[in-house]
Amino acid sequence: MKSLTLKDLDAQDSLRLSFEGTFDHQAPFEHELALMFQALEEYAGDWMPDVVAGKRKRKYSRDSIWEALAEERRDKSTSIELYRSSFPAVSMTLYVGFATRRPRLNISLYVQPTSFFAGSERCSMFVELVRSWAARYPTSYTLAHSMADDQLSGAPNFGRDDETEQRDGFDKIYELYWLNVFGPKLVETVGRERMLSTPAHLVEELPNGSVLLVLWPTAADFASDEARGVQARAHVHLRPDLDFDTVLRTLKERSAALAPVEPRFHADLAPLLSRLPDEVAISERQRKIAELNAFRPPVPDEWLPAVLPADVEGPERVRDEYGDLSESLVAALHTKVPSIFEATPESLTDLDFYFWRENFPERYTRELIDEHTVPALGAYLGGILVRRLGGTWVPRQKLEESQVSVGTRVWLPFLRARRYMQSHKSLLDYSLTQFFREAERHRD
Repeated sequence: MKSLTLKDLDAQDSLRLSFEGTFDHQAPFEHELALMFQALEEYAGDWMPDVVAGKRKRKYSRDSIWEALAEERRDKSTSIELYRSSFPAVSMTLYVGFATRRPRLNISLYVQPTSFFAGSERCSMFVELVRSWAARYPTSYTLAHSMADDQLSGAPNFGRDDETEQRDGFDKIYELYWLNVFGPKLVETVGRERMLSTPAHLVEELPNGSVLLVLWPTAADFASDEARGVQARAHVHLRPDLDFDTVLRTLKERSAALAPVEPRFHADLAPLLSRLPDEVAISERQRKIAELNAFRPPVPDEWLPAVLPADVEGPERVRDEYGDLSESLVAALHTKVPSIFEATPESLTDLDFYFWRENFPERYTRELIDEHTVPALGAYLGGILVRRLGGTWVPRQKLEESQVSVGTRVWLPFLRARRYMQSHKSLLDYSLTQFFREAERHRD
């Protein structure tokens, strides 16, 4: 049973639920939580979790839940995670705090992808689930919305410093989401009559004084012009101090930032650039694709039209030294970049990605890079030109003048490696991948 990692959850946008409730800590524990799981089993439908993770993983059942909660229990809290082993991806974390002053029952739920909630029936069942929980476990504020759009909204600080956010929480309507549950205190702050008259798809007063508000029938359509219009009108209704045009413009800017951008990467670098958007927050991914679409690296100029003759004693010995340098790179990075053993063009792309993700030129000392990494990298790069393009090493006393003759050109891999390792930006400007592809084009 595979556990979902943060990386898995960030592969696509998810519908995110953040539920912060309370419970009766004096009641029998299993009885008090039973309704939560009863509602989950009744309304989750085809995204129902099937794995319970405590100290070990178990198939979902009530018994496995109680066992996991018991084995994870500490003095004042316990927590478990629930997953789904097939599509759609689901991750649910349940935290139970036993403090007598304020017992806590917090649920963090992600269902991926958001597009799974494009139909009204599935969304209605989700609303029923949250209604059941909110009616049974009083909440100060609960939301369900696109994870990507939530990131763009400025949550949870909304311009406040961390200390203020932690002290005040969601103490006024900073933002409206697809689904919202406002606790009695927040309802009274806004005004119950005003809140119940909010122009939205669903506004319902719950028996405990909370108000459930759903902006639009389906969660997946949150970024449409129509849904954004409803979101802006409802927000300004609850916050008359806000300007409708300003709120709507901000929402539409967020929609534009999330609109899919078709990748049109530089042909030589597409295998590398296609990996980079996944390294930024889901909300920034489309902007990153647009940025990389416009990226055009300099044409490699680390080459000569004619060979500089070898000026070293014992050229074969020097070539062996290049081999030793190359092997030192393999020894240092083989666990991080397993394909380095293969010495293929794909290995170069994997190295490019590794160095970029690690921000290697700016993370490690210049002494280490200049004295060790650059020579080893230059030797490895040159070795691939020899191995994969039929090139020939031409050693020189000055390392950056050492050449690999391929076809009608003579390439300078050590010079390329030095330029490559100057900065984080230079890793893309002088990528190993592009250097190889340029040499490959001039092989004949």
